[in-house]
Amino acid sequence: MSTRDNLPKADGNKDNKTEILDINSETENLESSAPEITKKSDEISIEQTDEKNLSEEPTNIDNSKITDVVENNSVSINDGNTVSDKKESSTDSTLKKEDQIQDQMDEAVAEDSEDESTMERHNIEKKDYHAMNKEELIKELKELIKNEKIQAIREHVEEIKNEFNEKFNEEVEQKKDEFLNEGGDIIDFYYSTPIKKEFNSVYFDYKEKRNAYYQNLKKDLQENLKRRLELIEELKGLLNVDENINTTYNHFKDIQERWRNAGAIPRDKYNTVWNTYHHHTENFYDFLHLNREFRDLDFKHNLEQKLKIIERATELAQETDVNRSFRELQLLHKMWKEDLGPVEKEYREPIWEKFSALTRQIHENRQNHFKDLDKVFEKNLEVKQEIIAKITQVASSNAKNHSGWQQKIKEIEVLRDAFFNAGKVPSNVNEQTWSEFKTAVREFNRNKNSFYKGLKKDQFDNLNKKIELIQIAEDNKNSDDFTTVTPLMKKIQSDWKKIGHVPRKDSDKIWKRFKDACNFYFDRVHAEKNELNKEEEASLDKKQAHIEKLKELKLSGDPKNDLATIKENIVVWKTLGRVPYKGKSIEDTYNNILDGFFKELNLSRKETELIKYENKLNTLSSQTDDRALKNEQNFIRKKIDEVHAEIRQLENNLQFFKHAKDDNPLVRDVQKNIQKHRDNLEVWKAKLKKIKQL
Repeated sequence: MSTRDNLPKADGNKDNKTEILDINSETENLESSAPEITKKSDEISIEQTDEKNLSEEPTNIDNSKITDVVENNSVSINDGNTVSDKKESSTDSTLKKEDQIQDQMDEAVAEDSEDESTMERHNIEKKDYHAMNKEELIKELKELIKNEKIQAIREHVEEIKNEFNEKFNEEVEQKKDEFLNEGGDIIDFYYSTPIKKEFNSVYFDYKEKRNAYYQNLKKDLQENLKRRLELIEELKGLLNVDENINTTYNHFKDIQERWRNAGAIPRDKYNTVWNTYHHHTENFYDFLHLNREFRDLDFKHNLEQKLKIIERATELAQETDVNRSFRELQLLHKMWKEDLGPVEKEYREPIWEKFSALTRQIHENRQNHFKDLDKVFEKNLEVKQEIIAKITQVASSNAKNHSGWQQKIKEIEVLRDAFFNAGKVPSNVNEQTWSEFKTAVREFNRNKNSFYKGLKKDQFDNLNKKIELIQIAEDNKNSDDFTTVTPLMKKIQSDWKKIGHVPRKDSDKIWKRFKDACNFYFDRVHAEKNELNKEEEASLDKKQAHIEKLKELKLSGDPKNDLATIKENIVVWKTLGRVPYKGKSIEDTYNNILDGFFKELNLSRKETELIKYENKLNTLSSQTDDRALKNEQNFIRKKIDEVHAEIRQLENNLQFFKHAKDDNPLVRDVQKNIQKHRDNLEVWKAKLKKIKQL
């Protein structure tokens, strides 16, 4: 063990095999930087001994604590150099394992001393980068660079970069296929986007800042190394100074204070520099051998602080959060090594053995914790592999229509959520599992995109066909050759219905253009006929006069008689005949007046609609061409189908609330909406019945 303490042989024995640095040799270049733990344990205070205390007699230390340490470790301290029989009987493999544990701790302390961001990088959240699109990945990268320390986000940045590149490369492959399918030559293919350039720019900024940080860190570490080597030289010089012992001792304490504040040094120099420093500190204490008053004060202080470290390590050995315990244990080792000097030889072995035993216990707790986690991770792996298999199965069977693909998309979303909620898997298969998951999801996305790409092409072809029909309608809407153009306009209306869907964003727009052109033409046809029909002009005059009389009509207050009066009025209106196209708005005027009467009579909506509809039917039936009635009948059938479909959709929506109470506001709204549609359906059915009776 002896080489593990700061000063294994404080009695002056120089057989210590710890490597001592030749401080005149050139230092090597800084290797890759590692995180540094800068946190200090609040439980341990580093006391300072001032000159006033140097003349005081050293007080006795609480021997009960030391006795506990000695007895618990079965260490004999007869001569300060003999360890217990138990230790002597330990196997080589056990010693090797203990050395490995301590070596790991030494390496961790050295690594943490070089860079200050180790603890921080444990706390930066890793998000679901795979679920983000390219814009979101760029935003996340910018946020990390802006809000986190540049040296603490390397893993996050690399994951973001990999995800972005995979998504962009997939897009490139798709564009390449399109380019080749259109007859392009692969040599001429080139693809880039503004978002790719933006990502490259942000990533370049990250690399620049990271390189600048490590360049500055390298410079600082080398300067700190130089400063520490100078302090070692200054420490060595104390042995050759002829001055008052108080002055020399105060000089030594000043060197210790400056050493503590000298800053981090390169990791590969850490252990050697510290061992060299402790070696010359040991020499100084040998020099103070004749002045035990000073040495005993330091030994006493160091022993007290190391016992506090042991107390804290004992508490950590009982902690359930093994990762936090392990990180704090690193801090304790750092303090033991960097902040505290030697103790009396008789205590040196016992306290180190106690601290080492606690270190092993905390390490074993951590290893046992990881073993338990591995069992959980193995079960999680099985779950994730099953999920990947299901995703692969869903991806392997292609749907034939939009609704089928929408169902598959929902299935994949459920499986995807289940994958992310399944927990961690063993680290040795984590990358492989993640890669298999992404491959399965991407295969599904490729198949889905292929379908919608084909669907989009079909819709685009349909759009072009309908635009051609629009052009025909617009080219002929002003024609006066009614005999020739009317059959043509009817034909393109029929052709329009046979063409399939177009992109949703264009649907309403092109339908309006087509409808306006057709209506414009047929309105001209009707206007021409009305102009030649003198009877319609006379009918218009009669209806205008009838409306003036109707405005003067006052209801009696007897609903039955008043309704009969209104119906008689409607019968009279029917006899007045058709009006020309220019006067067709008179029907709206007449119906508005009737609405006022119906409102006074408090008739139901259905009754009102049917009475008014009778008036409309009479108008349609008076036309010589029966196409108007046929069109009206088709229109009503279409409305009935639409209302039926809306009712079915609302009833399906109601299934989502099957466990909700009837007084739930959402349930009540859906039920009211369903009833409203059912009322409308009854009205439309009644209208269809009336038109069939003609």
